[in-house]
Amino acid sequence: MTSNKMFRRGWFCAMLGILLLTANMAFSQRSATRYVDKYKPTAIRIMNETGIPASVILGVAMLESGMGTSRNAKLLNNHFGIVGRNTLHKKKGVTYRSRYKEFVHAEESFNYFARLLARKKWYPGLKGQTEYKLWLKHMNHGGYSTAGQEWVRRVTGMINRYKLYKLDEHMAYAGS
Repeated sequence: MTSNKMFRRGWFCAMLGILLLTANMAFSQRSATRYVDKYKPTAIRIMNETGIPASVILGVAMLESGMGTSRNAKLLNNHFGIVGRNTLHKKKGVTYRSRYKEFVHAEESFNYFARLLARKKWYPGLKGQTEYKLWLKHMNHGGYSTAGQEWVRRVTGMINRYKLYKLDEHMAYAGS
């Protein structure tokens, strides 16, 4: 094979790789936009009821559920990796087994997540605060995820990449 043919083949492979990467990034962006559009009202409602920033709620949900594409999100309506009972073993045709909690609706998992955080000893001192990094720090130290600092980095990346922190600017929490 001549060096000219090798160059063209290499160039073609490189361009194909760039094209596939760009298409994948565009799909991921559309998927994220759809997810945020769908669950933003729920996250804002919960934020205004509980004082938990919508950025934290959505950032964790996006990461834990693969933006709604994980099996747990699809089959169990569980967007937060919450452990508990489910009825998958009773459903005909479902061979997937899971230790994660089943919810009737996705919004129910969002509400459960908020109640879970509200039971933490650090919650009263943070509610109404919009600094998402502080929330993630406390969640990490409280053992929310076994992935530790990597989990914080990934949720922070979601919040920053999709500018979820802008949702927190409209917090109207007026709790006691």
